[in-house]
Amino acid sequence: MALPDVAPPFSALQVDFEALSFEERAQFQGTLTPVDAQGRYLPWDEVRYRKAPNGLTRRQWWLSLATARRAARNELPLSGRGGQAFWFCETGPLPGFLKRWDAAVSSHNVHRDLGLQDAERNQLRVSSQMYESIQSSRLEGANTTREVALEMLRDGRRPRDYGERMIANNYAAMELISKWTTEQEPFDIDHILEVHRVVTDGTLRADDVGRLQNPGDPRVYVVSRGGEIVHTPPPASELPERMQRLCDFENQLPEASDLHHLLKAILVHFMIGYDHPFADGNGRTARALFYWSLLRSGIWLSQYLPISEFLLAAPGQYSRAYQFVHADGNDVTHFLLHQLDVVERSVERLDSHVRGIRSWMEDAREATGLESGLNQRQSDLLAELLNDPTRYITIARYRRTNDVSYAVSHGDLADLVERGLLERERVGRRLQFRAAPGFQERLGR
Repeated sequence: MALPDVAPPFSALQVDFEALSFEERAQFQGTLTPVDAQGRYLPWDEVRYRKAPNGLTRRQWWLSLATARRAARNELPLSGRGGQAFWFCETGPLPGFLKRWDAAVSSHNVHRDLGLQDAERNQLRVSSQMYESIQSSRLEGANTTREVALEMLRDGRRPRDYGERMIANNYAAMELISKWTTEQEPFDIDHILEVHRVVTDGTLRADDVGRLQNPGDPRVYVVSRGGEIVHTPPPASELPERMQRLCDFENQLPEASDLHHLLKAILVHFMIGYDHPFADGNGRTARALFYWSLLRSGIWLSQYLPISEFLLAAPGQYSRAYQFVHADGNDVTHFLLHQLDVVERSVERLDSHVRGIRSWMEDAREATGLESGLNQRQSDLLAELLNDPTRYITIARYRRTNDVSYAVSHGDLADLVERGLLERERVGRRLQFRAAPGFQERLGR
């Protein structure tokens, strides 16, 4: 796909405006809006192919859009190549996205348990982080099916190839930033480098792991699938200063900035992708830092959101959102709107998952109702085994799925063995558990 056309310089458009008659200028002034008639925040690359409204030429239409956007311009303390500041338009569709996000966060804050018991909520958080780790890696080329990858993470099996290593690393990074949030670790260059070290461990040359590119390194750049260079990042010599500026931006106290926390997290994501400070693993690092930024802002809901699922579904749109920023004079609104749409769909997917889990909880209680004294984790496991009596479970898998200790996992499974619902067997050095003979009849099936 060809790169988007670069928007005409604003100064050249002003020359066009000065050539208009008084009547034409008056008509032009009535068209000033940052969006089209359908409320879309169009880039120049699309405007130049569309029919302009109100008898305007396409260049005049773009001037009216650009003028309205500049009037609502919020300049950021972050810059592109050559020191030109990034900015975004505070009007148009953006406020609507933020209002819906705030309403969703507020609604979930009222019921911080998501309407689930502890067991299901832990299972949902663990599975959400696993799915995000898998999809983020597949977005970067991990050639592993979701099912195989999920089995690896749940069983704690060692990765067998490059793709599985990427996924295991991503999951380790998600666990790490959750730990850092709890411990209130600082967002600084050392911690960014540690995230990169974790996501690239064993997948990148050891000398490149956990460090910024140096001026003497061959500078990475972004290429399309066809091999065309689509983005040239800033020089490596600027990276330490740019990373420090990003940390300062993230660490701004809420009272010192009126920037919405979700926009800040998206911009952290954007800047890592734009600067491409590492030899590889930039996308995975950027998405991990997005989650960390939201968690640092107290948005606990973020750990359940599967953003990479939607990025993977349309990777071209993800890349295009970056390209429109450059083409339209560092207007980062294009990337913000793309990511806000992804986040909104992620919230909808979470709500759908929660409804499914609530239904599952009811089915599990009904399925195991003849056996008294079970906790919810045990009921969930037995309900799964009713659907697939041939599957096995290990302590490691049970522990990871439920995010509980070894002692709790061993106790739950040992209790089910004592009840005659599971049987214990050793395969090599591994202890595993299966449904006992007569298991289904015991539960009335």
